Amino acid sequence: MKSDTIDRLFWQISLHDDESAFQLLFSDFFAPLCFFANRYISDRDVCEDLVQEVFYQTWKNRKKIRITSSARNYLVTNVKNACIDYMRRRDLEDIYREKQGVTMDAENVDDEGVYGITELEEMLNTALAKLPENVRRTFEMSRFEDKTYLQIADECGMSVKTVEAHVSRVLKLLRTELKDYLPFILTYLYGSIK
Repeated sequence: MKSDTIDRLFWQISLHDDESAFQLLFSDFFAPLCFFANRYISDRDVCEDLVQEVFYQTWKNRKKIRITSSARNYLVTNVKNACIDYMRRRDLEDIYREKQGVTMDAENVDDEGVYGITELEEMLNTALAKLPENVRRTFEMSRFEDKTYLQIADECGMSVKTVEAHVSRVLKLLRTELKDYLPFILTYLYGSIK
């Protein structure tokens, strides 16, 4: 598929919510992007999951996407970044397990202190539920929506200092409530710690 054709498909997807254009883009690029992801990650299933997630995020954020070079480069860059993020999370998990002295041998798995993604999300949500709505929302916009303090301040009609205070308050609570799990939760579930 030619680069200008891909760019046209992106145009149709973002402007007209064209599902058929998205399906065409997916069917033409899924396999090549999986092959590309395989340069970084040897597990085929993981590669497919990461590429599917890139397509999901592309559709979900189609109105906000700003392509600076080409749609092809946009997809390739996002798959590459997804692979790098996956490898970082995997390395972080290994470091965390090592720090906690948790072995992951098939015969010797200790469930105590090892949480699945669902349990970690529940721990985070329970801690966040203890906060006032405006404080919690400020934190979510900062950490989970990647908005700057200035963007949040403008959107919520508050000062940047207030945004900073809200985020600081939440981090203080999370450090108390979640202790050793906070870096793992924020990195593994939400991609980064800022």
